[in-house]
Amino acid sequence: MIAGILCGFLPLAIWLYLLLFHHGFWRLKERDTAPVAEPAAWPSVVAVVPARNEVDVIQASLSSLLAQDYPGDFQIVLVDDQSDDGTGQRARALNNSRLTVLSGDTRPAGWTGKLWAMSQGVEQAGQPEFLWFTDADISHSPDNLRRLVARAEDGNKMLVSLMARLHCGTAAEHFLIPAFVYFFDMLFPFGAVNSTHSPIAAAAGGCMLVRREGLEKSGGIAAIRHNIIDDCALGRVMKRQGPIWLGLTDRAVSMRPYNHIADIRHMVARSAYAQLGYSPLMLIGTLFGLALVYLAPVAAALFGWGVSQMAGWLAWLLMAGMYVPMLRFYRLSPLWGLALPLIGLFYASFTLESAIQHWSGRGGMWKGRAQANEAGA
Repeated sequence: MIAGILCGFLPLAIWLYLLLFHHGFWRLKERDTAPVAEPAAWPSVVAVVPARNEVDVIQASLSSLLAQDYPGDFQIVLVDDQSDDGTGQRARALNNSRLTVLSGDTRPAGWTGKLWAMSQGVEQAGQPEFLWFTDADISHSPDNLRRLVARAEDGNKMLVSLMARLHCGTAAEHFLIPAFVYFFDMLFPFGAVNSTHSPIAAAAGGCMLVRREGLEKSGGIAAIRHNIIDDCALGRVMKRQGPIWLGLTDRAVSMRPYNHIADIRHMVARSAYAQLGYSPLMLIGTLFGLALVYLAPVAAALFGWGVSQMAGWLAWLLMAGMYVPMLRFYRLSPLWGLALPLIGLFYASFTLESAIQHWSGRGGMWKGRAQANEAGA
């Protein structure tokens, strides 16, 4: 009886709650496709691009920024975060008057690398009305900045962020990448992020347009300097200043491929334990919750009996169906939805590995830096 409740009925109840009451996260309504009225005057914008060892993509990324059809004043600051692969030289080779390439200083104690680079870029930018933080591996459509600013000016938003379309061409990416965005949306429902009545706040670090005055009032980049998950930390401090907006897009696309499962595991393990506040109790609770939500329905469906088996099948089919809109966004077969329990198991293992890395002094490892420990986590 207890096994039937845990494996069948309780997971079904959880998925029904997620379907009906969790801000409709799975419907993917928050996109940048709806038209937005353009402002009467276009504010000044400076794009800040932190870059470390991005030589293979930096020219394509910067070229997409230089190609923006933005009617207002627009400048770009690239902060070369002590790259050793020629990233700075490759960027300077573009030789454009709107592009400043800044050689980053040594990172002080208590700062993560990306946030220190962003802080230096902000200082170099001066006094624009908006700062556009974008990653060095993101390519933007020519109208992206124009639409970002129009959305920010509509309702005086403090931050407008777009979840870039991640690279999804390899088998490993088909298996794990749509789920990465799906789980992020489940954890931080975009509808709740965009609601002024909800305390939930988040952002997507690949593309974030920030109102400079609001950022300064929040304490600047220094206020979040130790955060491994820097984008969500920025979303939290900016929402205290006013409304923010987060949505999916096709106008910002990641050029970084994940050819193997190990590449995705590394990306997730870098920050998963930080999301849990480096708490062993939260880790145990999360792993139990993932097993209950994703694995228990399969166990009930395949090995249960009677109504508990039926509940297991319903929960499994329900989770598969709720995954379909994300699969469509990534142009994949809906049949991938049936693999969501297995995908959840992989993400659970990545989360456990993240904790193990932190305990062994390698937390937040990214491009040769174990930043979690250095940042005082």
